Amino acid sequence: MVTEQEVEAIGQTLVDPQQPLQARFRALFTLRGLGGPGAIAWISRAFSDDSVLLKHELAYCLGQMQDRQAIPVLVDVLCDTHQEPMVRHEAGEALGAIGDPEVLEILKKYSTDPVVEVAETCQLAVCRLEWLQQQSGEPAAAGPYLSVDPAPPAKEHDVGRLREALLDEALPLFDRYRAMFALRDAGGKEAALALAEGLRCGSALFRHEIGYVLGQLQHEAAVPQLAAALAQRTESPMVRHECAEALGAIARPTCLAALRAHMADPERVVRESCEVALDMYEYERGPAFQYADRLEQLRLPPS
Repeated sequence: MVTEQEVEAIGQTLVDPQQPLQARFRALFTLRGLGGPGAIAWISRAFSDDSVLLKHELAYCLGQMQDRQAIPVLVDVLCDTHQEPMVRHEAGEALGAIGDPEVLEILKKYSTDPVVEVAETCQLAVCRLEWLQQQSGEPAAAGPYLSVDPAPPAKEHDVGRLREALLDEALPLFDRYRAMFALRDAGGKEAALALAEGLRCGSALFRHEIGYVLGQLQHEAAVPQLAAALAQRTESPMVRHECAEALGAIARPTCLAALRAHMADPERVVRESCEVALDMYEYERGPAFQYADRLEQLRLPPS
């Protein structure tokens, strides 16, 4: 049983800008796992922070929690044109992840947003909600990854055909996302290399999702392409940030040099992503049972 005092202590770490970013991230993912109104309230408070990366992850976690109580704050973030595009995009994706049809109209409104990443995200979220409605309320089959994705995986299993769909820029983005998640679920080197080819596609939103999926897949075959995208200064920061986090999740020695090389990157979101990714690298390589460990840390006896 988690007490209100414990939730508050973890929340205080999350909203404290004096805390190391790694500790704040671990607090955020602990709150995501705990769930409930208290966790949502603390996560929502942190949208006033000046870290774009942190705010992006706040929205992501609220979407993954799939709690309707998060809808109002996510709608506010999506509608706030003073928020950074990367944060607004993640709020739109989170609304799609929660899956409540009440947000369809607001998502349709922002499907024509002048910021292309926000518009494409909202278009995808509308497609996901409409797809859910077509399923007659039946829950989607659980895949091998514990994430709520912007699109369900395609039913196709042939990696070659999935690769063709993934890279076909004439297809609707939703269909290409379905191929992307099917490739992730297929796993293996061939699927990882097919996904990595997507880092050369036209849409920054699409490339950023490729980085995210490669981080979930954790296959070393994609490290050279991820490192190259991270190193490309002309690449969108939202893509470079996901590539950095993917390298941290893959956590092979070949990832270290790429992450360390960008610890002083001119783009703050890239610098911070490398900082968080190095913490993830240490977790993946170490003996700790879980990354979201703030509750466990709170309960340790005084030394």
